[in-house]
Amino acid sequence: MKISPLPENEKERLEAIRSLHILDTEAELDFDGIVELATQLCDSPISIITLIDERRQWFKAKKGLDIKETHRNLSFCAHAIHKDDIMVVRDTLLDERFFDNPLVTGDPYFRFYAGMPLITCEGYRV
Repeated sequence: MKISPLPENEKERLEAIRSLHILDTEAELDFDGIVELATQLCDSPISIITLIDERRQWFKAKKGLDIKETHRNLSFCAHAIHKDDIMVVRDTLLDERFFDNPLVTGDPYFRFYAGMPLITCEGYRV
């Protein structure tokens, strides 16, 4: 498993996340609606809205997953925040970053990943 390096602007990125005042907040219908729509449009059993802080990926909204966060080192999204474009991993078992990730080798047995970073107005990928 390859752990994603920290973005060059990590300090500012974390400040941007904190300024949103969204971490560890309760579920909200708008966010839940987005993951529901993503699940339907992508015909996917799992859809998540994730924020990456200094130690974890926290799930603001989720469908098809029972956990509320994972350690950042396990995060696919920590890799996705390095670019402004969509990141697609067609087969996690064939990708050197993820083939031995516990989320691939164990429950929920991720085999495919597609993620697009959420970008603040200031350009920080959160």
